[in-house]
Amino acid sequence: MGDEKVKEEAMRMIGMFQVLPRLVVFDLDYTLWPFYCECRSKREMPSMYPHVKGIIAALKDKGIDLAIASRSPTADIANAFLDKLNIKSVFVAK
Repeated sequence: MGDEKVKEEAMRMIGMFQVLPRLVVFDLDYTLWPFYCECRSKREMPSMYPHVKGIIAALKDKGIDLAIASRSPTADIANAFLDKLNIKSVFVAK
């Protein structure tokens, strides 16, 4: 399913609620991507789950702020992956 189709479906689901959260916090490992950061190298090119970009786009379009939280002991790798995926700027807090 493409990013736009995922976004449309997420927008439909979000639209069912009268009250929306002001902030959604995502974990990184096995939430945004299918691996633990500490098992990877900064030199690798990471990949996200296929629906992540569409869901993030829908939440942003609804004015919901996004943040990330992680228990990863390798913050340097997590930050490198966020940079490589060009999604670091969508999060208001880490």
